[in-house]
Amino acid sequence: MMALVRVGAVFAFLAVALGAFGAHALRSRLGEDKLKIYQTGVLYHLVHAVAAVALGMLTAIRPHLHLVADGGWCLLLGVVLFSGSLYLMAADRLRGRWGMVTPLGGLFLLAGWILVALGA
Repeated sequence: MMALVRVGAVFAFLAVALGAFGAHALRSRLGEDKLKIYQTGVLYHLVHAVAAVALGMLTAIRPHLHLVADGGWCLLLGVVLFSGSLYLMAADRLRGRWGMVTPLGGLFLLAGWILVALGA
């Protein structure tokens, strides 16, 4: 599933770019607590993007591993929701009920890994 590899690679690129942006442009603008939130988002973003690339490569050579591919897509959706909400929280753009987006993203990350485990 080369689409998973491509999208995962784009997500990995964005994680590196956002990490550099945070380290250089945001360090002086965010307080220590907000910077930690942002860095957590970058860490989960990069780890799961790389995992999605690896899962996409695996399913490209073993196309019958449908659950593994589905797991990779869940990981990427989890990145959008989990890391994306952390980025917004660090920028003070996410308040109120929208704070529930972070644990929902975490659930997608967990579901992705469960699908990988079941499908492998």
